Amino acid sequence: MSKTSFKTTAEWKNLNWRKLERQVFKLQKRIYRASQRGDVKAVRKLQKTLINSWAAKALAVRKVSQDNQGKRTAGIDGVKSLTPVQRLRMAENLKVTGKSRATRRVLLPKPNTNEKRPLGIPTMYDRALQALVKQALEPEWEAKFEPNSYGFRPARSCHDARQQIFMELCQTTKYILDADIAKCFDKINHEELLKKIDTYPTRRKQIKAWLKSGVMDNGTFEETEAGTPQGGVISPLLANIALHGMETFINNMAGKPSQRYTQPHLIRYADDLVIMHKDIEVILKCQEALKQWLAPMGLELKPSKTRICHSLEEHNGEKAGFDLLGFNIRQYPTGKAKSLKCQGRLLGYTLAIKPSKEKVKLHLAKIKEVIKAHKAAPQAALIKEINPIIKGWSNYYSTVVSKKTFSYCDNMIWQKLRAWANRRHSNKNAQFVVNKYWKTVEGRKKFTTKEEGGYTLFLHANTPTKRFVKVQNSRSPYDGDWAYWSSRMGKNPLIPNKVATLLKKQKGKCPHCNSYFKTTDLMEIDHIIPRSQGGTSKLDNLQLLHRHCHDTKTAMDMK
Repeated sequence: MSKTSFKTTAEWKNLNWRKLERQVFKLQKRIYRASQRGDVKAVRKLQKTLINSWAAKALAVRKVSQDNQGKRTAGIDGVKSLTPVQRLRMAENLKVTGKSRATRRVLLPKPNTNEKRPLGIPTMYDRALQALVKQALEPEWEAKFEPNSYGFRPARSCHDARQQIFMELCQTTKYILDADIAKCFDKINHEELLKKIDTYPTRRKQIKAWLKSGVMDNGTFEETEAGTPQGGVISPLLANIALHGMETFINNMAGKPSQRYTQPHLIRYADDLVIMHKDIEVILKCQEALKQWLAPMGLELKPSKTRICHSLEEHNGEKAGFDLLGFNIRQYPTGKAKSLKCQGRLLGYTLAIKPSKEKVKLHLAKIKEVIKAHKAAPQAALIKEINPIIKGWSNYYSTVVSKKTFSYCDNMIWQKLRAWANRRHSNKNAQFVVNKYWKTVEGRKKFTTKEEGGYTLFLHANTPTKRFVKVQNSRSPYDGDWAYWSSRMGKNPLIPNKVATLLKKQKGKCPHCNSYFKTTDLMEIDHIIPRSQGGTSKLDNLQLLHRHCHDTKTAMDMK
């Protein structure tokens, strides 16, 4: 390596990332506050400052080349990864020019259907430039977005959307329009979207270039006349901007804005949405009005996924309740003991949110496939493969009424494991098989390896259920209230217990770069003393690092 290259590598490695993050966040916070008070001139000036700053450019390059899940996915230029020298050079050369290269078409199969989702993978340079522009555009729109929009937004999750639905249905029965927007990312009208973004000419030209860049599919170029390319860094934000205003429009369909109880209420997660109201006529009116609102943007409701139902009773042949984001939400008639109350009055029903039957079926099918693929594998290998699947699924449903479902799943898996064990010892009796693979621990039989400190199958029922606290409507990570956001990070049900424990132990800081974890950061668990050097997986030998910090430490450990 030349002397210049070595110096450049050292420069990228030794950048003061904490200082750069602080500089960028200060500008984002000012953009957010200026947007809140409607000061467009200040917003534009601060956005230009941010886009031209070295700190924002370096962080954008680090995000797409070191942090993102698809960092090794190549665009049409074939670039899969960058060296530290190339990262620094790219950060220096990032500039909004109003030009863009075509995206590479990749077709991904949609789960449980024969359809395929078309992804457009931009080049590494375009991804970095999109990340740069997004850093300036997102704070402006976070100050504008409606309170019940939850998909593809920082620090908001499907659990927040589900909890808002619970709050709407816990005291009254309602009719529900359960709808899905057909091919939302593929059909957005470019001109209408650009008109809605309403930004300064240079950035408008750049966003238009990304929208019109076209795709390369097996060497054939196709123009893009509509839609935002799925796979781009900025695409989810653009889709949210396109759908912004829907909630306000629907809420004002009936009743005055001040009389909230007379309004229909819309809750949206990306392109999935529900509208709730106690009057069926209002719901039908909202359905027609929604179609008219979506039409100028080039969008429409998907007929196969649009239905009207009631939260408690059957309506026009449709069963009570609905499925959303993997949850089944429904009210059940009940006696006095379990009835919900409203102002001291018994309502005669209770509201239950459970894992949907379809998701339970898919979960068990996935575990069945894993067991089938490990017919001849050691017991430890099977347990290591199944445990993460069970833990992740259980954590997702740990904030709803899941205990019966968890017990059912454990029972079904036990039957599959008995069949797996019996097949391996077809000439042995049942007692021999049980004693070989199940061991009594604390008075209960557990599927575990015999050696001390071995592997034990994790049960769904071991996951405690807990109430989820919804994010406050007016909150955003750009408001600067770190006390609020740091307290929420460890309570997210999607964060594994071990990660939450390490977050608390480290007081929300990454020990490698000494920076605070943000809600959008990707985190990984690291062994302080590597396992290859005799380190254990006990808590005192674990630490939580940023993904890029983990990569750097792993490289140092290997040396």
